[in-house]
Amino acid sequence: MSNHDVVIVDDDASMAEVLGERLNKRGYKARFYTSADEAFAGLEAQDAGVVITDLNMPGVNGIEFCRRLVDHRPNLPVIVITAFGTLETAVAAIRAGAYDFLTKPVDIEALTIALDRALEHRELREEVKRLREQVDGEGAGGGAAMIGESAPMRELFGMIDRVARSPASVLITGESGTGKELVAGALHKRSDRRDKPFVAVNCAALPGSLLESELFGHVKGAFTDAREDKEGLFVRAHGGTLFLDEVGDLPLSLQPKLLRVLEERRVRPVGGSQEVEVDVRLVAATHRNLENQVREGEFREDLYFRFNVIELSLPPLRDRGKDVLLLAQHFIERFAERSDKAIRGLSAEAGRALMQYHWPGNVRELRNYIERAVVLALQEEISPEDLPPRVRGAGGDGRDAPYLDMLTWQSILGLDGLPTLEELEIRYVGYVLGRTGGNKSRAAEILGMDRTTLYRKIERHEIAPEDAGES
Repeated sequence: MSNHDVVIVDDDASMAEVLGERLNKRGYKARFYTSADEAFAGLEAQDAGVVITDLNMPGVNGIEFCRRLVDHRPNLPVIVITAFGTLETAVAAIRAGAYDFLTKPVDIEALTIALDRALEHRELREEVKRLREQVDGEGAGGGAAMIGESAPMRELFGMIDRVARSPASVLITGESGTGKELVAGALHKRSDRRDKPFVAVNCAALPGSLLESELFGHVKGAFTDAREDKEGLFVRAHGGTLFLDEVGDLPLSLQPKLLRVLEERRVRPVGGSQEVEVDVRLVAATHRNLENQVREGEFREDLYFRFNVIELSLPPLRDRGKDVLLLAQHFIERFAERSDKAIRGLSAEAGRALMQYHWPGNVRELRNYIERAVVLALQEEISPEDLPPRVRGAGGDGRDAPYLDMLTWQSILGLDGLPTLEELEIRYVGYVLGRTGGNKSRAAEILGMDRTTLYRKIERHEIAPEDAGES
């Protein structure tokens, strides 16, 4: 299967044949079927890079065909075309999983752009899947998966792949709840130390005296409760990876002792006189700004540089766009299986509420809310009523979430009646440009198109941020 293989599904064979010939002249390999059943059978025999389907067909119509196809082949983009291009049909197509929606008569330039975007989207999804499989490994992170298709997560997956086999120390930064321990586990799974121990400790969870004993171990009689020798985490992680979570909370009194161990690769148990050689790859994480702590005298500069050979920064969930929905679906499937409940996913309204919420607690907060929703859900889909009130009423917290349900576009973009798809696109592109302060790279990411395509649309339609009204 070539990525340029295109399947056309239309009950009008002559129309499908003409469209196929026009696409073939542009370098695609098009074939057509006159019914959904024929297309299903044909795709079983030979895959395709993208599918174009007519909306109104006898038997299984384009919406139902799209829904079934997306259920069985989620990575196969579907473009729906119809002679009746209303907002309602566009909404129905997108909700069924369509990648794009075009009206007849089909403009070959617009279709070519849509095809190229769909093929690029598929390639990106497959690349993300490959990177994620490499990053997660089999059972990485105790079975937890790193999920995301947004640009920041694609960049993170690539960085993990590049630095995992290095012995250099890594500092993972990011807000609480973003998944820093998952990244640490992924680095270990991808490293040459994968068959050795992965040992984690939360530096904020223990007072200084106990943390010192936990890291370095102690000998019998070192302090009142030291009734026997205890092996420290450095020794336990020998040959593998030691993950120090929340290193910004390390007591100042402990920092020089830790620095000495990292420099000399030798550890002395509390109360002991003998040193033990240790070989560990150090991965640290924090939600704090260590540079500020260094300036304020709360963190040693030499230890900071020892930690921060390579820095990996995790984006907050609010900056990850539609990763929110991918993660939500992942958690729904996990908790529904645990609860033995038949829940397929989110309703459109619940999905919109999740996208508009600000997520101060990041992925951890999303996970908890989805677990709650699965417990409360009475239907096959999670509804807004299953979500906490703060998420249901997230209009005020959704200021950074530009992904808006199509049904709200008319009021938000200041449109009267039913706009044409072209007018809707022009207004929405202008709206996103306004929300991003004219940042075209960010706007292109939100719109799901490459920058070249966005520049072409801006130039062709003379789009400015103010085209969307107030932003």
